[in-house]
Amino acid sequence: MTLLAASVTDTARFRAYGPRQINEIAARYGLSEDVRETVRLFSLVLPFRVNEYVLSQLVDWRRAPEDPIFQLVFPQRGMLTADDELLLARLSGEGGSRAELDAAVRRIRARLNPHPAGQMQLNVPRHDGVELPGLQHKYRETVLYFPGQGQTCHSYCTYCFRWAQFVGEADLRFAAPGPEGLVSYLGEHPEVSDVLVTGGDPMVMSTARLRSHLEPLLGVPTVRTIRIGTKSVAYWPQRFVTDKDADDALRLFEEVVASGRNLAVMAHFSHPRELGTDLARQALRRIRSTGALVYCQAPIIAHVNDDAETWAELWRTELAAGAVPYYMFVERDTGPHDYFKVPLARSVEVFRAAYRELPGLARTVRGPVMSATPGKVAVDGVEQTPEGRFFRLRMLQARNPALVGRPFRAHYSADASWLDELKLDTSTPADLAEAVRGTPKGSGSDSSAP
Repeated sequence: MTLLAASVTDTARFRAYGPRQINEIAARYGLSEDVRETVRLFSLVLPFRVNEYVLSQLVDWRRAPEDPIFQLVFPQRGMLTADDELLLARLSGEGGSRAELDAAVRRIRARLNPHPAGQMQLNVPRHDGVELPGLQHKYRETVLYFPGQGQTCHSYCTYCFRWAQFVGEADLRFAAPGPEGLVSYLGEHPEVSDVLVTGGDPMVMSTARLRSHLEPLLGVPTVRTIRIGTKSVAYWPQRFVTDKDADDALRLFEEVVASGRNLAVMAHFSHPRELGTDLARQALRRIRSTGALVYCQAPIIAHVNDDAETWAELWRTELAAGAVPYYMFVERDTGPHDYFKVPLARSVEVFRAAYRELPGLARTVRGPVMSATPGKVAVDGVEQTPEGRFFRLRMLQARNPALVGRPFRAHYSADASWLDELKLDTSTPADLAEAVRGTPKGSGSDSSAP
């Protein structure tokens, strides 16, 4: 197989760096005491993890701390409130109580909306009246699967809406012990054609472990597409090139494709620099040579990619690598949302300006899109009418399939950054208004879901 004919010299072994190694990183790259203390304090609440590839190949240390990749992976002042920062400094210092510190951390995390859009309350399906751990079923055709061994990442994004997976609190974590519950559930729900294996990052698992989760899905005839959500091409492309089981992973991908399924690698690229290394481009070539499809998505986030030039370059670079630009998301209302949020009006301007610069084949991308409680809501633009100025909105996906594709509008706001900050126009149909304003009727997992 030509995909195995790789000749590379980078055979580095993976090494993760966390809060305990911040002094080592600081000494190596000249970080200030202020930056070190920020990482130390904020990582008490939010997860922090980087690796050698990110540190040496992606961060531009000449521009730190303003560098977008540095902002992407290192906690920054402003991600927590000034009062919370002072509280953490006092309780974690000399004479502080561990019990008081732990309680304060839990309170702060609870205020950060750890599971947005009703994930715990609305998305967890049931089997024989019992909630199934590690599964979410929001949309009729798609089930999300969180294998327990894949609930970490090669590096953590500071904006990650799944941050609660990584902080060590079991009641905040989605994790399935194995695929048995998923397979049983799929047997009773033939309407499900897509399974998204997610996390965390499934590609942190060994290929043998990943195989144990994917192979059972090949025995479910109604599953036609298997998706793998991963940031590994950006943060550790060695997973597909030089890791000891990289070739085994690609053979597994080939087997999934040979079974007649679509295998879609949902690659998360937040900045074009993540595609700028030879290793990243080689990883994409090897993945594509298996017959797998590669779709690219990321949110628009302040301090990292909130300008049209960055997005246009990102989408053009993805297309040149043979990947499909898929989504520009709106940063979800969770974690350090206030630090990263971009107003919807600004997001629309960035998207349209970048979209105009693309060749036709890159105009597959959709955005900006909010993954909100009722479903995926696209902001298609702004219109001026005799009645006033409005956002044009559309349900790209919905808990209630009857809402999919339906347009509606909300009054323009220069500051709103999320769906619940918008005022719907009075012309909005009642079923759409009910879904947007409150707990929607209907669910992707029908009457067996909570």
